[in-house]
Amino acid sequence: MLTQDTYNTASTSVKLSCLPDNMTGLERIMLAAQGDLQRLLSTFFGRPIHVKCIYAHTSPRLRPASPEHPITQSRQVHLLCASRVVCVATSIVTITSPESERLFLDDKFPIGQTFRQLRRNPRFSLLNVETPTVRGKRELRRTYMLETEGLQTEILEIFPDRDMFSRGEDWLLEESDVVEVCTSPAENTKLDWCTVHMGPVVH
Repeated sequence: MLTQDTYNTASTSVKLSCLPDNMTGLERIMLAAQGDLQRLLSTFFGRPIHVKCIYAHTSPRLRPASPEHPITQSRQVHLLCASRVVCVATSIVTITSPESERLFLDDKFPIGQTFRQLRRNPRFSLLNVETPTVRGKRELRRTYMLETEGLQTEILEIFPDRDMFSRGEDWLLEESDVVEVCTSPAENTKLDWCTVHMGPVVH
């Protein structure tokens, strides 16, 4: 685990270890987000963040979700701000309670908002961070887990261009030439890296 989150009556400390060189303070904040990434991105850009579902494959719902009879979903969403893709999130969600099943599958709350509706702080485990360069763009990627009673998810997030964190509004208002394309996986497959391609964005 790459994070150590500790606190007492007098102090709070969040330590991120084994990170790539030259990570900025803002990037470290995004890497430590625990189900509230959309709020942080909206605060940074000063604009709403919209969720666009690319695919969602859910296992059969033969009986109410429980630890003995979990329901799983593999899904990918794009987080959009001013029509630009600011993050691609690919996840495997495991549901083990009727309340989580209702909120996530029937009411269709996104993952972060589902945890908020449950009124529980999920346990956060940062598993991996990478900063590859893909077709001239410096990506930021993180894989992490969020867990609470009734709901667990493993998520791969790809921020397609680290320049967004240094240039902010100027980056956001540029004409976008990036679109994330990921082949829809078979149901219940293990989470894997998403391939990022270039092309015009169409929304």
